[in-house]
Amino acid sequence: MVDVPGHHEPHDTSSLGQRLNWLRAGVLGANDGIVSTAGLVVGVASATAARGPILTAGLAGLAAGAVSMALGEYVSVSSQRDTERALLRQERRELREDADAELAELAAIYQAKGLRPETAEQVARELTEHDAFAAHAEAELGIDPEALTNPWHAALASAISFTVGALLPLAAILLPPQPLRVPVTFAVVLVALAVTGTVAAKLGSAPAGRAAIRVVVGGAIAMVVTFVIGHAFGTTTG
Repeated sequence: MVDVPGHHEPHDTSSLGQRLNWLRAGVLGANDGIVSTAGLVVGVASATAARGPILTAGLAGLAAGAVSMALGEYVSVSSQRDTERALLRQERRELREDADAELAELAAIYQAKGLRPETAEQVARELTEHDAFAAHAEAELGIDPEALTNPWHAALASAISFTVGALLPLAAILLPPQPLRVPVTFAVVLVALAVTGTVAAKLGSAPAGRAAIRVVVGGAIAMVVTFVIGHAFGTTTG
């Protein structure tokens, strides 16, 4: 293929949007893993100095959270995919039963987007000749029939991102000496949350500073609450 100066290959915007959504979901999953596991291990660490209970609680929280996230993502994406498939089946049926009406509908969609009636009709005809089903799926439903989200992929990605996030506070609470466990975990977790909050905001084109402050404050509150609860119950039962 000849490389024309100043010419760039068109970007697949739907594919790019999907990748950004996956990345954003991964960042948010890691954020959940950080906050939930940090709250759990800080609470246990405030009740006991023994590493065994902290490790057990942290691993149990990690496993339960990863499975819960994966299951929730699988169910959610499966429901979305079922809906999309039902809509696509209906569109195929309408194209078989009344192709002329569907052509007119496609032309009307492009006319509503600003094309002149004759241009909209020409575009609709050319797209229909190329791939009527794909043209209607994209214009009417906003769905790419070849790029439906896989619920298994979504579940796996969610579980992995949660696990990666959860390992950070677990390592932070277990590696330092006993007097430094909670302070080190607080510091590491708050820095990590600032990073994930900033990245998530950048991916969503939102103000980074405000998003980072929200997740840092939320994470700090979660750890303080579980620390107080663990300390109170540890003192009472001890």
